[in-house]
Amino acid sequence: MRRLPCLIAALALVASAAEAGPYRAPRTRSGAPDFEGIWTNSSLTFLQRPPIFKSLIATDKEEAMMLAGFKQFAGSIISNAPVDPNLPAPPVVKEAPQTDFLEMDLHLARIDGQPRSSWIVEPADGRLPFTDVGKKARAAAVKETFDGPEGRPTEERCLQGIGSPEGPPMMNTGFNAHYQIVQTRDYVVISSEMNHDARIIRMGQRTHLPPSVRPWMGDSVGWYEGDTLVVETTNFPKDFGVASLGGGFNYSPQGKLTERFTRTAQDRILYEFSVDDPAYFKQPWRAEMPMRTAKGPIYEYACHEGNYSLPNILAGARAQERAAAAEAAHLAAIP
Repeated sequence: MRRLPCLIAALALVASAAEAGPYRAPRTRSGAPDFEGIWTNSSLTFLQRPPIFKSLIATDKEEAMMLAGFKQFAGSIISNAPVDPNLPAPPVVKEAPQTDFLEMDLHLARIDGQPRSSWIVEPADGRLPFTDVGKKARAAAVKETFDGPEGRPTEERCLQGIGSPEGPPMMNTGFNAHYQIVQTRDYVVISSEMNHDARIIRMGQRTHLPPSVRPWMGDSVGWYEGDTLVVETTNFPKDFGVASLGGGFNYSPQGKLTERFTRTAQDRILYEFSVDDPAYFKQPWRAEMPMRTAKGPIYEYACHEGNYSLPNILAGARAQERAAAAEAAHLAAIP
C-alpha cells in the first residue's frame, strides 16, 4: 500500500514534465503537422523598424508612442522625423476600435511574450538592406503615372490586395487580414481573405517550373522538416512588388523566398521568412511574424470595381476621341 502514494507521485511528475515539454503539433491523416484552420496576422508591427524604436524588443513607452501616433502614421511614424516624446500615453485599448474599414489589432505583435518593433530580425537594425539597384527598382515600381491602364495600381484594379496580404511573404494590413490554410498530402493552399487570392504549394518536391514560366505570385514548392512546413518560392514575375506598412520591396528575376511555418501552440503559428536576392539586397534578410487563430468564416472580398471601371473609362475616352474627330471633320467640311 505504501507504494501507491509513490506511484501517484511518480505519475504526477511524468505528467508535469510532459506539460512542460515542447509543444507537439497535431497531425493530419498523412502524418504531417496540421496547420489547417483560419488564422490572422493583424497587428501594429511594421515590416521595417520605425525610428522611434531602439531595438527589436519594444518598450512599453515606445509601444504607447506608436499607438498614439497611429492616426498620423503616414506622416510622423514612418518618416525619419522623431515622434514627440512628450505625447501623453494613449488610453488602454481592450479591443481594436472599428471604423468604416479598419479592423486592425492596434497592438504590437508579440513573440514569446515580447512586443516586436519590426518583422525584420536580420539585419539587426530592422531595415531592408537595399542595394542601389534595389532602391531604384522599388522607386520605379511605386511611381504611379496614371498615363495609361498599365500604370494604374494593381490593388485598384482588384489584382492584388491592399498592402500585399497575399504576398508572398504575407504582410499584415488594416482589414480583411484572415487566412485559411487547407492541406492535402500533395498540396497546401493558403487562401487570403482580401481579394480571395489562393496560393497553391506543391508538396514533396523541390523542383521549380522552368525560368520562362513566372506565375503571378511566383512558383511555390514545399516540404516538411519535423513540425515545420518549409515553402520555397522562385520564378517571380519581373519586379514583383510586396507592399507593407513601413515600406515594401521588389524581387529581381533571381529572387528567392523561403518561408517556415511552425505551430508553437494550439492557437499560434510562428511564421518566418527570408529573402535571398543579391541583385536587390546587400545580404539575405530574415523576418518573424506570429499568426493567431481567428474566428471564421472567411468573408467574400467582392473587389470588382477596378475590373469593370477600367474598361468603362477606356471606352469613354475612345468615345470622346471619336466625337472630337467627328466634330473636327464636320468643321473641316464647312466651306
